[in-house]
Amino acid sequence: MRVQVQSERFDAGQLLNAMSGTESDCGAVASFSGQVRGGKGLIALELEHYPGVTEKALLRIAQHAAERWDLRQATIIHRVGRMEIGEEIVFVGATAPHRRAALDAVSFMIDVLKTQAPFWKKEYDANGEHWVEARGEDDQAAARWLHEKEEMSA
Repeated sequence: MRVQVQSERFDAGQLLNAMSGTESDCGAVASFSGQVRGGKGLIALELEHYPGVTEKALLRIAQHAAERWDLRQATIIHRVGRMEIGEEIVFVGATAPHRRAALDAVSFMIDVLKTQAPFWKKEYDANGEHWVEARGEDDQAAARWLHEKEEMSA
């Protein structure tokens, strides 16, 4: 299990390569890398977090995925601070004996971290800066994985 919150850039390809070939019974390595997208006048974005609490939330998500899909590895790297268009924000990776487990685990981790990890996002555009509210689509994406009786509380 690897969870990291950092301001430094990362290389998603290097992270993915580090996960490959490390377990003899793994037939699948899956990943997702998210980046700052342009459009609608966006210049940059800034992410803030609650140190210690955010890492615990991400670790809980990775551990839950590892148990649910019998993963060999689960990795979440998330950046904070100011990021320009095209910079990577998040990397999520999983290894498992079979592809469906790795793919589902990666989808689960990225969908759930969007709603359950304490990050605050500020966008910068030609009109200044503003904090971004949570999106309903993120709640819907996470809800498909989480059941009402299943809680991922601390």
